[in-house]
Amino acid sequence: MKPTPSDTDLTRRTVLKSLAAAPAAAALTWTEADAAEAVAKHAAHRLAQTAPFQRKFFTDHEWETVRVLVDLIIPRDERSGSATEAGVPEFMDFTLDDQPNRRDPIRGGLAWLDQECTRRFDKNFVGAGDAERRRVLDDVSWPTKVKPGMSYGISFFNTFRDLTASGFFTSRMGIDDLRYEGNVSVPDWKGCPAEAFTSLGLKPGTE
Repeated sequence: MKPTPSDTDLTRRTVLKSLAAAPAAAALTWTEADAAEAVAKHAAHRLAQTAPFQRKFFTDHEWETVRVLVDLIIPRDERSGSATEAGVPEFMDFTLDDQPNRRDPIRGGLAWLDQECTRRFDKNFVGAGDAERRRVLDDVSWPTKVKPGMSYGISFFNTFRDLTASGFFTSRMGIDDLRYEGNVSVPDWKGCPAEAFTSLGLKPGTE
């Protein structure tokens, strides 16, 4: 699907606005504390939510782009479902609606993907083929291998990837994928398994 001239112009303006914004670099960082806060707020929101999910931040086109991108980062495999199946786009929409300082950099990053795909393939990110999308993502996946003109794309993609992981691995599906065994009642505790002592070079009863 080739973008219309107005779509391309909007993409260019959005990217330039984000690149020129002074707090853009800071807003693109995503720390463990940021993740913990976002996850806690989203969990509380889900518990309180009674109506069906409705987007508050992403536009229709951005939503489509996000859904394609998160599933390239965490696709469905033999172990679990994909990021979209785990509700990651909904997590992102809630988080960005809740954190205004992150909106322009993420929106600009999504527009940057469209601009880069249009420059290379004359198609936006959603309209590009899977191999074409991966070629662009391969150029922004490695922070230590910054190519000329790619620094903003790398910052965006690494933050977006962290957001994706935060949303996925705190979902019910992601917790199951990790084989997390906490929060389970153990009515008959028999002590630490012998093999655990062996792996540490200890004998049972020396803990």
